[in-house]
Amino acid sequence: MQKSIPLSDLVSRLCRYCCEHSLEGLRFTTAVIAELDPLTGALAYVNAGHNPPALRRADGTIEWLTTGGLPLGVQASIDYESATLSLRPGDRLVIFSDGVVEARDSRGQEYGEARLTRLLQGLREEDAAGTLDRLMSSVDSFVATAPRSDDITCLVMRFQGR
Repeated sequence: MQKSIPLSDLVSRLCRYCCEHSLEGLRFTTAVIAELDPLTGALAYVNAGHNPPALRRADGTIEWLTTGGLPLGVQASIDYESATLSLRPGDRLVIFSDGVVEARDSRGQEYGEARLTRLLQGLREEDAAGTLDRLMSSVDSFVATAPRSDDITCLVMRFQGR
């Protein structure tokens, strides 16, 4: 039987593994590692150098999930912080790659965190799929015909509660 370990310890172990396989420091990985209790809405997370995910509360406020540490594979002997928060019905968690906020239009301007924040604040009762569609359509419209230079990846979760 596997015993449970704190999320921060798990991420520290992952980091040591990544350091051992980092091609002598040439490779690292950003990540958000989270654990959700679907009954209570408790979400524990560690942000390992990734773009901070956005927690769009049902009332429209945005919280950025920043607690954590360096990307995995950068420093073997690092302790990661974890944080826990409570999701409420209608809250949406949006985890995205840097390609979303760094997407550029034909003038070289970035989509940016401010534009993402405005879009998320303007959401209404969309489900997770609707939220993802709105976000991807917004980025696509912004970039238009400009060449793409990075992946644009996004995961959206809407907490239903009980």
